[in-house]
Amino acid sequence: LPAPIVAAAYLGGVVLVAGVNHADGLADLGDAAVVHGDPAERREVMRDTTVGVGAVLVLGTVLLALALAALAVAGLPPLVAVALVLAAEVGAKLSMATLACVGRPSHEGFGATVIDGNSPRRLVGSLAVALPAAVVAVPSTAVAVLTGPLLALGLSGWADRRLGGVSGDTFGAANELTRAVALHISVATWSLFGGAWPVPLVDWEVLAWTLS
Repeated sequence: LPAPIVAAAYLGGVVLVAGVNHADGLADLGDAAVVHGDPAERREVMRDTTVGVGAVLVLGTVLLALALAALAVAGLPPLVAVALVLAAEVGAKLSMATLACVGRPSHEGFGATVIDGNSPRRLVGSLAVALPAAVVAVPSTAVAVLTGPLLALGLSGWADRRLGGVSGDTFGAANELTRAVALHISVATWSLFGGAWPVPLVDWEVLAWTLS
């Protein structure tokens, strides 16, 4: 199918599978980012149901970035495209796991519930689970997966300074931001360096030569 159709189907699939909760968190974080005030005032804006210019700008930018990344991915060989999409999704989930292990809650709520009882040592398990997705097409899939924890660390530091800590909205924002950033980085890495695929179960060239 033409690349724009594949990209549109991917965007629709992301919404159908992941829902809107994470995007809502990104929107709330966008509104908080443009508020001039202390962390308490910014957290108050995040609880407001009104959609502000910060939310519109951040959501629009991330959606556009994701659409452009999907368009680029659609132009790659199918197996490569699937590998990068899955690696970016694993990286997005790994970013939330990282926040749960290294973040400190800004207030009592969903974020505090997730963070409670976790520690940086528990991140080792998440990294181990994410490893298969990282090694499918090294180095492209590896950078996609590693984008998650790296972005989460930066977002956690920003949230500490601007919001007084991590909230449930921060988790959602980490997921959405990582997905878009990881796709762009992985496509760029593939374009520059290619990837090393595992040995296929069937050598199709040898099989064709044998049959001929």
